[in-house]
This record gives sequence, C-alpha cells and structure tokens, in this order.
Amino acid sequence: MNNWKTVVLAVMMTWGFCQQAFCQLMPRPKVGLVLGGGGAKGAAEVGVLKVIEEAGIPIDYIAGTSIGSIVGGLYAIGYRAEQLDSLFTSQEWLTLLSDRQERHRNKIYQEQDSVGYVFGFPVIRKGKKHGDESFGMVKGDKILQLLQQKTGSYDALPFDSLPIPFRCVAVDLNKWREVVLQGGSLARAMRASMAIPGVFKALRSNDRLLVDGGVLNNLPVDVVRKMGADIVIAIDLTQKKHASRDFSLKDWVGIGGAVDWLVSRPDITKYNKNRQDADVYINPPLEGYDVASFNNASIREMIHIGQRTGKKHWNDLLKVKEMVEKRKFSTQ
Repeated sequence: MNNWKTVVLAVMMTWGFCQQAFCQLMPRPKVGLVLGGGGAKGAAEVGVLKVIEEAGIPIDYIAGTSIGSIVGGLYAIGYRAEQLDSLFTSQEWLTLLSDRQERHRNKIYQEQDSVGYVFGFPVIRKGKKHGDESFGMVKGDKILQLLQQKTGSYDALPFDSLPIPFRCVAVDLNKWREVVLQGGSLARAMRASMAIPGVFKALRSNDRLLVDGGVLNNLPVDVVRKMGADIVIAIDLTQKKHASRDFSLKDWVGIGGAVDWLVSRPDITKYNKNRQDADVYINPPLEGYDVASFNNASIREMIHIGQRTGKKHWNDLLKVKEMVEKRKFSTQ
C-alpha cells in the first residue's frame, strides 16, 4: 500500500514539475501600449503611465501619434513616468512648441533674419519658395532640438532595436496617406508625427512631406497589433466621439459637405474600430482642456486626472498582469 502511495506522490510531483516547466517554456502574451494624440492633453498619458508602472505591467511594444509619439518615443528609450512628469512640468512648452522668440514677445511686429514675428511668434518667412522645407507658420525647430537632446544617440536605426520596439504615425501630405515610421532619426520621427497641419511646417523626408498622424490615425491600435501585441492598453485623449459613417460623392458636393467632413474627421471609422479593439481602453476626462493648454497649472492637473483615471481601471490592469504572469490571454 505504501508503495502505491509513493508512486502516486511521485506522479503528482512529476506532473507539477512538468506543468511548471511547460509554463516557463511558453512565451508570455505580449503587451502593446497605444498613446493617442491631443497636444497638451498628452500630460494625462503621463499620469496613466504612473499607474501602469505601479501595476507592474511589462510593455513590449509602443505605438503613438502626435503628442503620443513623443511620450511613447521617450518611454521606448527608457524614460519613465516620473521623468516625463518632470519634462512636462519644467519646460516652457509654449515657447518650445511655437518657436516663440522671447525677446520679441512684447512687440507687435518685428523682423529678424528674413523672419517676421508677431508678438514673438514667427509668422512670415521671406525669400522661401512654397513647398520648401521651411514652409509653414511654425518651424518647430525648438521642439526638434529638445527631442534630439532627449533622444541622444538614437538616430539612424530601426525602432525595433530600441529598448521597447516603437512605431509612430504620420501622414504624407503629398499623397494624403498614412505613414508608419519605424526607423531613422527618432527625434525627427516624433517631430513629424506631431506636425499639426496649418500650425507646424511639414517635415521633409526624402520625397515626402510629413504631418501629424492624427489626421488619419489618432489611436493606432492597429499598428501595435501588427507589431505583435496580444494585449493592448490604449490611452485615448479624444473627448468628443463621433459615430462612424460612410461618405459618398454627394457628401463632398458644396461647402456643407466639406464642413461636415472636417467636423466628423476623415479617420473616424478607423478611430472607432481601434478604440473598440483595445483590451483596456482608458479615456481620461479632459473637458475644459485643449491641445494648447500648456500652462503649468493645467499640465499638473491633467497629470493628476490621468492618474485618477488609471486607478479607475486598476482591476483591468491587474487582469492584464495576471494574464502575462500565467502566460495566457483571452481574445474575449
């Protein structure tokens, strides 16, 4: 009888060991992080990242658009939420994002080096041909310099080789086509992704003029899925949601159709599909703030809003951590 007990115990121990060994051999589910566009509202993404870090969730892939590409790109090379918090709260963001010349800020109009400034903002550039790389109301040189300073040696390399593989979305202005940037200068890629049409000049890349990816894909869940993410956490800064609709030729006839198209946004169908495809969808309530709310008080409050919203999804985040640790995931 004792021999049978010994055999049963040995079998049970062997089975338990095999289960553990098999589990260790299984690749764990890969977690993708998606960071949407929204200008200054990107501060809320920093707040949510604090909660994700607190939950102990490993991030395997990152995809971002516009300000999400800046937050995501820096996170991909090793910056963490507290460092991004300091970056957002310590910089003169209005100056960085507008190329504002502080020495001209109190002058209605001033010219210097063939550039016309209105209250310090560069609005007129003389001697440049339309389509030149410098064409545009705001050059964005200061933000590019900051990004180059922060990214250091991450230049001319595939973004899969970053500590966390990264993609950011831009739009080819010539062909009006989405472009997923996955290599080269990280700073220039982030700068291209946040080039709001009509505000920042397009960034020239070979034969392409690249502008803000939010025009066509403001929440690139589909991009991070293609990278290999099994589980997706998406942080969406959009406040006003629109129902998807199909546009026919009559929608484009007359000024009413054009205005309707602009109000509804041309990317709305993709946007709705992407937010529904996220496993954990986090949408901080940022009514009252806009893309230009870069004053310090607003930045700090939006970071706190991001934290509070992330905490509301605490149980969802813990489920992600559990799925990763158990090396399985659900597609439900």
